[in-house]
Amino acid sequence: MAPHAVAASKKNARRRRAWLVFEDESGLSHHPIVRRTWAPRGQPPVLTHVGGNWQRLSIAAAIAFRWDGRRSRVYFQTRPGSYTDARLIAFLRTLKRHFRGRPIILLWDGLPAHRSRRMRAYLVRQRPWLQVERLPAYAPDLNPVEQLWGNLKGRDLANLCPTEILALRRPLRCGFARVRQHPDLAFRFLQHAGLTV
Repeated sequence: MAPHAVAASKKNARRRRAWLVFEDESGLSHHPIVRRTWAPRGQPPVLTHVGGNWQRLSIAAAIAFRWDGRRSRVYFQTRPGSYTDARLIAFLRTLKRHFRGRPIILLWDGLPAHRSRRMRAYLVRQRPWLQVERLPAYAPDLNPVEQLWGNLKGRDLANLCPTEILALRRPLRCGFARVRQHPDLAFRFLQHAGLTV
């Protein structure tokens, strides 16, 4: 059974004909995401990565579900460094353009950038189209975007050893394109989180 906040958001979404949007951030570094792979017998694959240069590529992603459960959408944005409240506000402005002012119920975690004074002031001004609900603390399994991260990191980003951090943008775009080509994946991520629209 979905927690109270998620269940109430589902009812509000149907009543307001709003999209339910789950959002989360993740990061990548030069350190490869090691996964099992195929290799000729006796020739184990060797991953060589840049050491000591720990640049970071941050990703913000959102999975949106229409109030009636008939459609899903996947959005993402990358930034060198970390996401701050200002960068997340820019991401929310981009989402607003994609949804053309349609009502959205945004569900996200308690990241400090989500709770900052600047973010709270921005969210107050966006109330006509944006309602925000916080997911319960210590419950990342309720956010289907966590499943998206696992899918991308296990397939498209596995065993990559980039010399430059921005080189990860291309496989990341390919991974998101693959997920978008299979809309049923977003609904599977939602089901894996124990939720339905």
